[in-house]
Amino acid sequence: MMMAAIAASLVSCSGGGGGRPTFGDNEFPVVTVGTKSAASQATYPASIKGVQDVQISPKVGGFITQINVKEGQTVSAGQTLFVIDNATYQAQVRQMQAAVNTAQAACNTAKLSYENSQKLYDSKVIGDFELQSATNAYESAKASLAQAEAGLASAKETLSFCYVKSPASGVVGTLPLKVGALVSAASVLTTVSNISTMEVFFSMSEKDALAMSKDGSGLSALPAVKLQLADGTVYDHEGKVTKMSGVIDQATGTVQMIAVFPNPEKLLKSGGSGAIIIPHSNSSAIVIPQACVTEVQNKKFVYTLGKDNKVNYTEIQVAPQNDGINYVVTDGLKVGDQYITNGITKLSDQMEIKPITPERYQQKIQEQAKAMTAGDIVNAMKK
Repeated sequence: MMMAAIAASLVSCSGGGGGRPTFGDNEFPVVTVGTKSAASQATYPASIKGVQDVQISPKVGGFITQINVKEGQTVSAGQTLFVIDNATYQAQVRQMQAAVNTAQAACNTAKLSYENSQKLYDSKVIGDFELQSATNAYESAKASLAQAEAGLASAKETLSFCYVKSPASGVVGTLPLKVGALVSAASVLTTVSNISTMEVFFSMSEKDALAMSKDGSGLSALPAVKLQLADGTVYDHEGKVTKMSGVIDQATGTVQMIAVFPNPEKLLKSGGSGAIIIPHSNSSAIVIPQACVTEVQNKKFVYTLGKDNKVNYTEIQVAPQNDGINYVVTDGLKVGDQYITNGITKLSDQMEIKPITPERYQQKIQEQAKAMTAGDIVNAMKK
């Protein structure tokens, strides 16, 4: 147990960018770059909206006399939400109804006159002028009746505007106005949101969108996405990205995306916020330990083995998401390259080393641990 602890202490001193055991030579462990499966995820801030958010405004002005719903209530299409004072509009309907009745009576009289003139004309009692005059009077009476009926229909429609109905099924939002408030066509009475399905809006960087477009698969290649809620929990149902804007926002350099999520429990609310999580699986990723990477001014470097066993200080690019232990390298290393895994603080560019395998490196650590004096052991345990 004591020897294992000493060896672990030596390994910890040699990793994480620290020094390495003193072997009395220039040996460093070297690994050849290969590929392995790696899973990662990308997270994007998002806003949540119902698939149909409808602002409810009246078509006529007046005082609110009834509010038939409450905030958060589920309503159906065609349900009356508000009633606006309609006494004036009811009077207009009665007035137009009276006009229709008058026009109808005049039309009936003109019809009788026309029919009588037609009989007299057939009996050759009157001439063409008298018949045409009766005909014209009848046609004018019918036109007046049609005009009056149109006015009545318009008055009834205006009266119906006093009963503000929901154009869609959904959930009622806030009710900023109360009974007695004076409203106009510019007033917003509330919002009705269809939240059976939710649209989640997020923006993807131009680089990510371009990479997705280059593979030719587009949105169909994206896996099911998850939604992280404002409290940090992950929503129970997965969603699907269904829309992508065809225009890049020049101010932000991003492309707007829309993912659709089911909302059977009505947990998601329109206007909420969260984060879209897009998982990504790479079966041929280059994965290296973070301990063998140095960072200078937000740039990351590794020591690769070049010709004549000389090391090269090589810049690499890594995926933004990581597990805290390894990096997924996106540029700077390729399969077959060799890099140094331990003792990197002892290296410098173009320094010549003697490469050994990581197994041999561990073996030498064990050998050095066995050869340590009592004082060396105490010092190693203190580190």
